[in-house]
Amino acid sequence: MAKRFFTQASFDFLASLDAHNNRDWFEQHKQAYEDAVRTPALDFIAAMADDIHCISPHFLAMPKKAGGSLMRVYRDVRFGKDKRPFKTNIGIHFRHVRGKDVHAPGFYVHLDPNECMLGAGIWHPDAPALNRIREAIAENGASWHKASRDKKFSKVFTPAGDSLANAPRGYAKDHAQLEDLKRKDFIAITQFSRTLATSARFQPHVAASFRAAVPYMKFLCKALELPF
Repeated sequence: MAKRFFTQASFDFLASLDAHNNRDWFEQHKQAYEDAVRTPALDFIAAMADDIHCISPHFLAMPKKAGGSLMRVYRDVRFGKDKRPFKTNIGIHFRHVRGKDVHAPGFYVHLDPNECMLGAGIWHPDAPALNRIREAIAENGASWHKASRDKKFSKVFTPAGDSLANAPRGYAKDHAQLEDLKRKDFIAITQFSRTLATSARFQPHVAASFRAAVPYMKFLCKALELPF
């Protein structure tokens, strides 16, 4: 039987955190974070484990408070100008078993008071991984087109992420796959409503959306010599 995980309280907490993004406020409302955000997120991850395994046994649904599929609420403020200590969204990354962080191939869930979305692919791959994906696209254009323009996939997902302004080094300006070769991120996203996120239909919707991304994810994993 389908279950509801997230509630309006989840989004209310995130909105309040956005308005009071400091450590004192968070410490005073830590139980609310546990009740409205972390516990529902971990329960959702655990419930998705069978769905993720059915899509591919090489992707992980790990309901752990640290080091699992739930992304940290604490922001890394060391290198940026934005020194706010907390993320104001729920981020869940079902990453490849070979991956160590958010830059690994994976399936992504994002819940935010202003935007809710699902993602599939690889975000900000390092240079060696990016080069391997570009080489695979250049050498297997027909397979890439079939995977990235698959009807079920395209009905759900839209390409997103950063791209170069010009052709990457080593590729002709008139290459047939130029627009895809210029990509620096190989991700695709689909948005959904807060109403869906707080309903019992959410988990089935996420699972069905991720299944639609299988051809795309298979291509990326093959390019990176990763099992799918």
